[in-house]
Amino acid sequence: MASVRTTFTLEESLLERAKEFDINVSAAARSGVAEAVRTAMIANDIEAYKRHPEGVDPFWDEIQAWSD
Repeated sequence: MASVRTTFTLEESLLERAKEFDINVSAAARSGVAEAVRTAMIANDIEAYKRHPEGVDPFWDEIQAWSD
């Protein structure tokens, strides 16, 4: 997977605290963005389902089990 260099703004005091705890700011930013994307995808799926909910499919009424 290719990486892209980007720039973002961070409060100086937060950067200082991150350095105190040896936090890899790039890795933390990647994790934060990945979590934000997952959250947005879930919200998008929920909204799509609300717009187009599943209905009852009469096909399944005719299905028979082949086992006991």
